[in-house]
Amino acid sequence: MVTPAASLVARLATGLRAAAASDDVAVVDRTRLVAARSLAAAMPDLLVEARRVAATVAAGWHGRRRAGSGETFWQYRPLTPGEPATAIDWRRSARDDLLYVREREWEAAHTVWLAPDLSPSMDWRSELAAVSKRDRAVVLTLALADLLARAGERVGMPGVMRPITHRRAAERLAAALLAHPERLALPDPGTVGRFAELVLVGDFLDDFETVEARLGALAAGGARLHLARIVDPAEATLPFLGHLEFRDPESGALVRVPRTEALTEAWAARWAAHGAALADLARRGGWTLVTHATDRAAVEAALALHASLGGEHHFSPLAELSGGMR
Repeated sequence: MVTPAASLVARLATGLRAAAASDDVAVVDRTRLVAARSLAAAMPDLLVEARRVAATVAAGWHGRRRAGSGETFWQYRPLTPGEPATAIDWRRSARDDLLYVREREWEAAHTVWLAPDLSPSMDWRSELAAVSKRDRAVVLTLALADLLARAGERVGMPGVMRPITHRRAAERLAAALLAHPERLALPDPGTVGRFAELVLVGDFLDDFETVEARLGALAAGGARLHLARIVDPAEATLPFLGHLEFRDPESGALVRVPRTEALTEAWAARWAAHGAALADLARRGGWTLVTHATDRAAVEAALALHASLGGEHHFSPLAELSGGMR
């Protein structure tokens, strides 16, 4: 049985990373071509699923609405002590014994960058999940684009699509993804502007030191990070027995394990440590972190991510949410 796995899996199995031979490189190139064609074929269905998820979240969520300097009426609220008399809406107050203030909706658009990880290691699913990590990442990215577009926000993808305010932002983002199938797991820090919000959707299974350095560089540029960690349930439990071959889809390196069940305890410990380190890094950085397993409904992660971008979380330096298992 040959199963794709990220570099973390290979290191756990052997403690070493073998360099890929030239034949392996050719295999990886062919694999990437197949993956690009697979994404193109799946994109229409993924876009439909993303719209369904966005509609479900939007039906019961208005967390991005808040009082501000816009033109659209939002709500009436009672006058609070210390507010000037000029803030009173006398027409509304005349109908009650209380004094009321007319609030308008905050309409200042933010720039939100969406960066899904479409590297080869994401294009995998076990028998425990119905979708691959890549497909779930695409659905969440497009669903967020749709939700943000409805709120009037500027949506872009680092190095692929400049931020736009458009009601069909999800469709434009889908087209941009197909035009740029070869993407790094994490974007170049120079492509994200200051004071923007950056949503990173991936598995974050590179060496933790590498992940920490890349995320730190992105945050140092002034962007506020939101991490969506996509995991397959088999990655957390290692539900395999007997001889197993792990092929690293990034390099083609192959690792053979004679008794996979003997690794269960060490695997679980390494997996838990990696997740805990990522959560601690997010806490220290003041970023949000959503961990989502692909055997769960996509709407769970979309709701958590949308919440991290809306309401008080949009301005709070620290918010940690969970859309699945840690």
